[in-house]
Amino acid sequence: MGSSPNRLLATIFGAVYLLVGLIGFFWTSGVPFAGPGNGSSNLILGIFEVNPLHNVAHLLIGAALLIAGTSNVSAAKATNTTIGAAYLLLGIVGFFLSANHSSAINFLSLNVPDHFLHLASAIVLLAVGLGADRAVRGSRAATV
Repeated sequence: MGSSPNRLLATIFGAVYLLVGLIGFFWTSGVPFAGPGNGSSNLILGIFEVNPLHNVAHLLIGAALLIAGTSNVSAAKATNTTIGAAYLLLGIVGFFLSANHSSAINFLSLNVPDHFLHLASAIVLLAVGLGADRAVRGSRAATV
């Protein structure tokens, strides 16, 4: 794993997102499964808003990254790039989804700090996914 930045990053991000998903359930007691919370009792670290659906999304993303990071370089590269692109889209669209925080369209209970965290994750995942391990093009020899 040490020889591939993509595998290392996917493993670290995967573990972090799994942990965040699990920890998030401690802050979502009494919050609807989907939709915005009250904006104060469901804040991780006092700034990142979550709901149970948001926690499930973190668990799924964390699992995908961790599985890819522990499998092979090609899988890690593809997963980092795909999740990075999805987070880039979510980071941008999130500003519009949560413009009216109490709207039902804000089903992941997103807030502005979430958007910036998603954008930061996107930049790191895409930079490594697109920039590192360039010799790997989905070949079977890339299982190191």
